[in-house]
Amino acid sequence: MRVLVTDDSAFMRRAVTTMLSADPDIEVVGTAHNGKEAVELAKKLKPDVITLDIEMPEMDGLTALRHIMRTAPTQVLMLSSLTTEGSTASLQALKLGAADVLAKDQSQFSMNMSKLQTKLITTVKALAESNPHRKTASPKTPTIKSVTPSYRPTQFDLICIGSSTGGPPVLETILAALPATTRPPIVVAQHMPEIFTRSMAERLDKMCALGVKHVEEREIVESGYIYLARGGKHMHIHKLSSGKLEARIGTEPADAVYRPSVDALFSSAAKATAARTIAVVLTGIGADGLKGGQELHKIGGTILAQNQETCVVYGMPKSVPEAGITAASLSPTDIGKALATLAATAAAA
Repeated sequence: MRVLVTDDSAFMRRAVTTMLSADPDIEVVGTAHNGKEAVELAKKLKPDVITLDIEMPEMDGLTALRHIMRTAPTQVLMLSSLTTEGSTASLQALKLGAADVLAKDQSQFSMNMSKLQTKLITTVKALAESNPHRKTASPKTPTIKSVTPSYRPTQFDLICIGSSTGGPPVLETILAALPATTRPPIVVAQHMPEIFTRSMAERLDKMCALGVKHVEEREIVESGYIYLARGGKHMHIHKLSSGKLEARIGTEPADAVYRPSVDALFSSAAKATAARTIAVVLTGIGADGLKGGQELHKIGGTILAQNQETCVVYGMPKSVPEAGITAASLSPTDIGKALATLAATAAAA
């Protein structure tokens, strides 16, 4: 797996190169100190993955990304500072074609080196293995049902969505397609740090007909709103004695690899709304959402998954159909259409 590392900081170039080189399956084939150099090396070296800083002299990361995706497309992993400006630029990068974003904080490198290294290596390897720009033939995979399910009027009380690598643009496609009359409230767990999810909630609120709230501690879950879980922690759904639903942010499960945990969200929904829950598993590494999805399926909940052709990484949405618990595997556009029918059926009822 061939990687090009780009950062204007010599320290960061050395640190990222050292971390990646510790894995025998990864070869750092070059380093670039600004976006202009990254564009030239991308065309020359044709790496499987490029790590790209956002703030750089001569040519910034977003400009470089545009050039790379036009002249030498490959999987690009943005390394962004933990700032509001960094998170806003990161979301723009994902819209422009970056595969994923990792937050970097140079001052914390020595304290969290091992954790960051594991995350960096896992992400780079997953992106390299799923690089659509490098594949000449797709491996054979089990046939997965890809039909649009039909729903009964007022069938669901809650829509749960779990998303990870490559997820933000997919969420934009799906959520922007939902009309303001959508009856079931929507709760979303996207694997990202808190400052990133806060910026994402603000971005979605501007483009969606439904209101979007970033759940900081707890929120009553109501029709007409999308609730995005605070990054870095977990969101659980509880049914109150009044019959209303409440989203609560917490630290359990403490051993969850991904935060916010999709499994935790789905499992809590299984207890709160049971069969009246529809869950959607989107692009991402690993199998977060499988365990919670199995709990939902067991009590009659409905599971949809993103199809392989549209995934940046076909991990999470692959695990659920392979377990035999999905109603359908669909493109983001078709998922949006399927969920939009909930509003139509609710209005008709």
